[in-house]
Amino acid sequence: MILTVTPNPSLDRTYEVPVLERGEVIRADGERMDPGGKGVNVSRAVAAAGRRTVAVLPLGGAPGALVADLLDAQGIEVAPVPVAGATRSNIALAEADGVLTKINAPGPELSAAEQELLLDAVRAHSADADWIACCGSLPRGLAPSWYADVVMRAHAGGARIALDTSGRALLEALRARPDVVKPNAEELAEAVARPLATVGDALKAAEEVRAMGAGAVLASLGADGQLLVSDTGAWFGSARVSTVRSNVGAGDASLAGFLIAGGTGPEALASAVAHGAAAVQLPGSVMPTPADLDPAAVTVTADIPLDRELTEPVS
Repeated sequence: MILTVTPNPSLDRTYEVPVLERGEVIRADGERMDPGGKGVNVSRAVAAAGRRTVAVLPLGGAPGALVADLLDAQGIEVAPVPVAGATRSNIALAEADGVLTKINAPGPELSAAEQELLLDAVRAHSADADWIACCGSLPRGLAPSWYADVVMRAHAGGARIALDTSGRALLEALRARPDVVKPNAEELAEAVARPLATVGDALKAAEEVRAMGAGAVLASLGADGQLLVSDTGAWFGSARVSTVRSNVGAGDASLAGFLIAGGTGPEALASAVAHGAAAVQLPGSVMPTPADLDPAAVTVTADIPLDRELTEPVS
């Protein structure tokens, strides 16, 4: 079982529009509603793979109830923590040419009592978990050290932690030594406070993040592939992708694939790359099923192309 923790979940509404024009009335060609948040997406990807997952998340108001219903419909066990504030609703405007404009609400502020209830829920469901995936931004009220507290409590109970967050929350959590962290290129550059122009730059940054406390680093480099750096070695993975439809949730699908495959070594990296590549070829934030995966399109090597320039360098 993979337990996910999403401190700031959302109800995501996506509207398909011909073109976005400021100040005009725009009629949508289509709309969809999905449960959102990085940890929620990891649970959705795990469930799509036919594996058991439990999603711990604070939920409040009508949007929170709808998030719980949508997750339940996808076969995900929900461990809700009731909060006084309403779960945030995010809006995405998808134009016909592929441009996506997102409006993300801040979300409710959690009280001290609600924060403790959230930690209690994680502890109550962690005994059966092979991995605990803590993902996303922290809501108002939670200190940047909150994830570090989760990591320490989880390790005290014998659980393994995968962490996908950024900024100060990531730096604080590294001191607690999470088992694996999953930054993208921008988050990796932010963690080491310098730009990344090549795969070699990303590898060096990942090694530094390990030195800060991460057991392993699974770094998403967008269209260029993924890096896995751990105490047993470093590997680079990439995949052939015919058509990119949406990269929303692709990193979350990658993390799910990594954990499903055991969360360590080149085989887990290959699974991560396969899941991420499948996700970008699906619409919106749809998570891939086993039928969507193409393992033959994936290449994993210890011969890392250090001089390869990143398609989207981070300044």
